[in-house]
Amino acid sequence: MSGGADGPDDAPAEPGTPPPPPRRRGRPARAADGAGPGARERILAAARTEFAERGYDKTSIRRIAKAAGVDSALVHHYFGTKEQVFAAAIELTFAPALTMPDALAGGGADVGERMARFMFGIWENPVSRQPLLAIMRSALTNDTAAAVLRGLIERRMLQRVAGELDVPDPEFRVQLAAGHLIGIAMLRYVIRMDPIASADTEAIIAMVAPALRRYLTQP
Repeated sequence: MSGGADGPDDAPAEPGTPPPPPRRRGRPARAADGAGPGARERILAAARTEFAERGYDKTSIRRIAKAAGVDSALVHHYFGTKEQVFAAAIELTFAPALTMPDALAGGGADVGERMARFMFGIWENPVSRQPLLAIMRSALTNDTAAAVLRGLIERRMLQRVAGELDVPDPEFRVQLAAGHLIGIAMLRYVIRMDPIASADTEAIIAMVAPALRRYLTQP
């Protein structure tokens, strides 16, 4: 029999039928907010792209959410603030560089060459170079981005390398070496100043390796 004005869903439940489960409150349903398998990875990929293309200042949680096909609340749910999203995105981007302490383990007379070769191997690869350049530009123009990047480099790279050195002021030495390479990277890849910009990579490595070895090994 038809329920008339009240549809079947409004009809009283049959005796003994368990009550329907209560509707959940809080975060929107999966179909609405884009949650589900792979949502976190989509958000992180979108964040990397947005920060790389727009920089820190012009990237917003809303833009990241739109690019990932999710609700903004879901971005906050997984990562928290914009600063925390940026930190997660650049850690993924910096993943190749974060293995540098392993490449330098054991020191040795060739440690300067190994450091230079390791870093130029990353910079010379267009796949890894472009995201790194975007992060550096963000750090140069935004204090928050600079602080996040500085913390990542200090905690995950420089402190680990310094811990392996048997020289006075190891952290200072490692920063000098890193600053040497970053300065060259700025001239070669960002400003593109010749003759450094067009120099052969092997020629650069041969020139800087002795200086890096002096920073890292000489008392």
